[in-house]
Amino acid sequence: MTPTLIFISFAAYTVLLFAVSFLTSRRADNETFFLGNRQSPWYVVAYGMIGASLSGVTFISIPGDVGNTHFSYMVIVFGYLLGYFVIANVLLPLYYKLKLTSIYTYLEERFGFWSYKTGSVFFLISRIIGASFRMFLVVSVLQMFVFDAWGIPFWATVSMFIFLIMLYTFRSGIKTIVWTDTLQTTFMLVSVVLTLVIIAGEMGMSFSGLVQEIKESEYSRMIFSDWQLRHFVIKDFLAGMFIAIVMTGLDQDMMQKNLSCRNLKDAKKNIYWLSAALVPVNLLFLSLGAVLWIYSSGIADFPTLGTTDELFPAIALGYLGPVAGIAFIIGLIAAAYSSADSALTALTTSFSVDILGLRKRDDLDERKRTRIRYKVHLGISIVVLLVIVGFNAINDRSVISSLFTIAGYTYGPLLGMFAFGLFTKYKVRDRFVPLIAVLSPALCYLLSVFDKQILWGYDLGFELLLLNGLITFLGLFLVHKK
Repeated sequence: MTPTLIFISFAAYTVLLFAVSFLTSRRADNETFFLGNRQSPWYVVAYGMIGASLSGVTFISIPGDVGNTHFSYMVIVFGYLLGYFVIANVLLPLYYKLKLTSIYTYLEERFGFWSYKTGSVFFLISRIIGASFRMFLVVSVLQMFVFDAWGIPFWATVSMFIFLIMLYTFRSGIKTIVWTDTLQTTFMLVSVVLTLVIIAGEMGMSFSGLVQEIKESEYSRMIFSDWQLRHFVIKDFLAGMFIAIVMTGLDQDMMQKNLSCRNLKDAKKNIYWLSAALVPVNLLFLSLGAVLWIYSSGIADFPTLGTTDELFPAIALGYLGPVAGIAFIIGLIAAAYSSADSALTALTTSFSVDILGLRKRDDLDERKRTRIRYKVHLGISIVVLLVIVGFNAINDRSVISSLFTIAGYTYGPLLGMFAFGLFTKYKVRDRFVPLIAVLSPALCYLLSVFDKQILWGYDLGFELLLLNGLITFLGLFLVHKK
């Protein structure tokens, strides 16, 4: 594929997003930006959240990682189902009962000022690093295949992306995101299905033949029963449950869409349908990964990959022709926008509501609140831009992946704080909460470095999230008030 054709695909998709933004931003105000005036249809939110749950990491990394972990990721997805059940029946009723805009406001009502600020700051850190990492992965591919050929530097490419996302989310925020997410979900799924169809044609197989090929391959193995392995089946199932709880139920980015539904009943429907849809969707991505590895094994001159993330783009853009290439690029662009637009909106909401206390400021009229929100939105966009450019300057994918992993540790204290608030009646000495929230992930990170030496060869994986939350929970118990 030529750089010009890829850029035309990018421009066409961007114009489509701006058309949706134009239609959704009329008569928009701060309530529209934060909660979509609580008028979002639940089925639109549910469908759009599929794309938001997948993101650019899933689009590129999950198919490639099948070469290492096979279909074991499906066990995590099954764990999601139980996690989403907890979200629908424990967390959502709480959020709607308290009529929250930011979910971290709960921590202030339950524990106090410092707990509230700790929760919101941990979200801001995690989401800024996480969204930046996801966008960095996707933009790096586009930079390699398009903008490098035109001599455009990486910082200019990222600036263009951030500027476009900022423009179409500037006015109506979550109301626009709910609808643009439906586009992004559609294009990501169409890209995967079309790639599978094209590869099946290249291999001379029918759909049923392709399914049989996947089933008979080594990649379809789902269950790993060795308890010492990182992907031990019980470990992965529990991990999936708690990942869903913390990265959806305790994440302002994901919950803001749920809180834009008309009522609690609709929000629950959204969660149930989302959880059901994620099973076949993730199976589709894993199947694509298996097919890509099988197809690549039959190419005599297939290049050595630097990382498994390079598998999908290498085949789609190098071996399957222009239709598959365009499908991949559109899916990739959809993933890039999906990773960043809702993150910018959620980060703006959290900083405006949690840090600046915008909704509590009686001294500000609607116009002044809007002006402050605009400034926050611009500031968050610049921060994300700088982080992505910083990742590129590091130029070491393993270091960047480590930073992304470290950012994930911030969800452990959130899990511990919400669990302590929901399942005990204790108050805490609020001023000690920030210290506990910092020590807990630090201890878990040290444990992850030396786990095999001190745990008889046991390789800690996703269960570090549970341990992180447990340490926070115990820390809060130590500083509780009678």
